[in-house]
Amino acid sequence: MQINPQEFSVNGLGYTIRSAVAYDAPALSEIRVRIDGETENLDREPGEAFIDTPGFEQMIRTDTESRRNLFLVAAVDDRIVGFSRCEGNPLKRFSHKVEFGICVLKDYWGYGIGKNLLQESISWADSNGIKKIALNGVLETNHKAIELYKKLGFEIEGVLKKDKVLADGTYYNTIVMGRFNDQL
Repeated sequence: MQINPQEFSVNGLGYTIRSAVAYDAPALSEIRVRIDGETENLDREPGEAFIDTPGFEQMIRTDTESRRNLFLVAAVDDRIVGFSRCEGNPLKRFSHKVEFGICVLKDYWGYGIGKNLLQESISWADSNGIKKIALNGVLETNHKAIELYKKLGFEIEGVLKKDKVLADGTYYNTIVMGRFNDQL
C-alpha cells in the first residue's frame, strides 16, 4: 500500500517520509548493510541476510500491491536515510495484525525520523482496519526505543530471555511489544 508523502522539519533538518518505490532499491540495499554495522540494536550483523537490489525491488512491488503491507522511506534531499516496514500475514488468524521494523542511519538519530516513520505507520494501520502492530524483539538495552514505543501506545507483552547474543559474547533479553487499536 502507499501513503501520501509527508514533509517534516526537526532540529533544523528537513526530510520527507514517503512510500518506497522501485528506484529506491539500490540505496536500500546499501544503507541496510551500513545501518546493521552502526548499532547492535538490530537482529543482523553487517552483511547477514543481505538483500540485493532485485530483492528490494520485489519487496517494494509486493508491499505496494498488498493492502496489509507498508514500506516507507525517510529521505533528506532525495537521499534515503532510514526506512520502516509493516508486513501483514496472509493467514486468516493473523490478518488483524502487522509486524513492524525500522532502521535509521546513525548520523540522522535525534531528528525524529524513527518517531515519524512509526507515527505514519500507526496512522496507516489505524485507517486500514489493522488491530495490532507487533514489535517482535526490541533489545532490552535500547531504552530510547522502548520509551518511544510506550509513548506511542505500545505495551510490553513479554520478555524473551537470553534471546540474542551480541558481538561481546553476552546474552541479552528482547522485549516483545504490541500496540492495539481497540477503536475498531
